[in-house]
Amino acid sequence: MGSAVRLPFTARSRAALLSAVVLALGVGACTPAEQSGVGGPLAGAGSSAQEVAMTAWVAGMNDSHPDLLLSYDPVGSGTGREMFLEGATHFAGSDASLNESEVERARQRCSGAEPIELPLYISPIAVAYNLPEVEEEVQLTPQALAAVFAGEITAWDHPEIAESNPGLDLPDLAIIPVNRSDDSGTTQNFTEYLAAAGGEAWPYEPSQTWPRGGTQSAQGSSALVQTIQAADGTIGYVDAALVSDELETAAVLVGEGFVSYDAAAAAAVVDASPPAEGASDLRLTLDLARDTDEAGVYPIVLVSYLIACSAYESEREVANVRTLLEYVASPEAQDRAARLDVAGSAPITENLREQVLEVVAQIHVVEGD
Repeated sequence: MGSAVRLPFTARSRAALLSAVVLALGVGACTPAEQSGVGGPLAGAGSSAQEVAMTAWVAGMNDSHPDLLLSYDPVGSGTGREMFLEGATHFAGSDASLNESEVERARQRCSGAEPIELPLYISPIAVAYNLPEVEEEVQLTPQALAAVFAGEITAWDHPEIAESNPGLDLPDLAIIPVNRSDDSGTTQNFTEYLAAAGGEAWPYEPSQTWPRGGTQSAQGSSALVQTIQAADGTIGYVDAALVSDELETAAVLVGEGFVSYDAAAAAAVVDASPPAEGASDLRLTLDLARDTDEAGVYPIVLVSYLIACSAYESEREVANVRTLLEYVASPEAQDRAARLDVAGSAPITENLREQVLEVVAQIHVVEGD
């Protein structure tokens, strides 16, 4: 199985890219009889936060289904959704759910059928920083964290940070916030937390694009980590699986105590969150409780969805997509991604697994094909 190639997705190259990918996929090129069974190409693209877990899942699928040519290109959530909506891929990974206009476009892409959105990757978003002289974990209130990324707190020894870290020798060093430069679901999730928990310190709406200038930026999660590593005083937000040993991570104030990120604390906030407005039996989207004060809950969490169609043009596409989603939802695949040397994600609960499998069972061939 060849590895996915990262491709630019500019307006100029979009038409050529989509044509090439669609031809490679052979979407709609074969009859259902010719496409029965699992095998052939199955292409996905999207969330770079899912990259580590998807690499493990691709390997697992390759072990059990060697005839399935599964690929995943971590081009970012926004680009991945766009490629799926244009029909260039069979599925997308996204750290943000489809908005209203995207749902309508997805219906068109899915031959009139509803899209499905399944929360199959749950991970804390770590607040990573580079302070070689500080050996202990820095503790940050939501208001201080928001003020840092809003550009209002500009030094590590600022009184608002020092107050939360008694006895810690914080350096007189400039804070360099680092954000994603691309359209990013991780940015959406992080700014949702800042808006919900940061109060007046965060004057911006949640957004998939960083809402202000004056910061360092990097395209993709891996590049953001490299940017933080490159200079002392930097701080950024990144999927926990991609945090290197060279960086430290902050604990955030929740209720009366500071909580460090881990998978169990991330899973706790997911269990406490209601369905999002517009969620359905096929779109299992969540309204995450970002401003919780429940002890031991880590609220800066990323829930990444796998987005697909509830109907495809061929039996083979249906079989391929069903098989992938059933595998990703399985305890084996979830535990594989949860290993600390893989993605360190939080396995989905049995209740969520049952809901996911009910949705997957409804994927079918487009009527009349």
